[in-house]
Amino acid sequence: MADQKRVVLKMSGEALASASSEETLDAGVVERFAVEISEARADLDIELAVVVGGGNIWRGTTGVGAGMDRATSDTMGMLATVINALALQDALEKHGQDTRVLTAVHMAEVAEPYIRRRAIRHLEKGRVVLLAAGMGNPYFTTDTSAALRAAEIEADLLFKGTHGGVDGVYSADPRLEPTATRFDEISFMDIVAKDLRVMDLTAVTFCKDNGLPIRVFDLMREGNLRRALSGEQIGTLVR
Repeated sequence: MADQKRVVLKMSGEALASASSEETLDAGVVERFAVEISEARADLDIELAVVVGGGNIWRGTTGVGAGMDRATSDTMGMLATVINALALQDALEKHGQDTRVLTAVHMAEVAEPYIRRRAIRHLEKGRVVLLAAGMGNPYFTTDTSAALRAAEIEADLLFKGTHGGVDGVYSADPRLEPTATRFDEISFMDIVAKDLRVMDLTAVTFCKDNGLPIRVFDLMREGNLRRALSGEQIGTLVR
């Protein structure tokens, strides 16, 4: 998929957290991502939107497990994604990359509201667009909101950056099954039929229905983000 022009990167909130402390945001990790993104934008002819999760701060399922109302807990998770987006925006702009945070939940003093045509216009102007607060609705994961936004802005490809050391789609969880094999390419139908937990199933079926390919790759390995954005065939292509 070397002809990609407009892409969406889905990264988990946990990717921004420190593995060695209780900090929910690791400044060094945020800085590394900002450098990789800003350098890729400067060198490559791409338009980039980023959907970041909020799991390093709050996960909706955490509150539900403790007896919290699902809608309330999910809303807290949406707000966590805004915190992460603002942190990434700050780091990107320190490296000279114009950035806009667009949120699905109205908060005019903090960020712009998500409007499809506005998001596309920012991309056309060379800005990195950080899409926060999911879809503004509970019961949906940020995987699903990434798929929806990618379709809305007519992206060529959705990148799913993993953070748990898994560098693509495997026949089984390689952390539990040493004999698991990685696919270079796999179909949406096989993902569903084999129940491979690549992304939220709603996101996978949405991408299938809308002809939106997904590339799953290890986001945490230094240089991988640049390699993916440049069109290198790393990880697994789902289509």
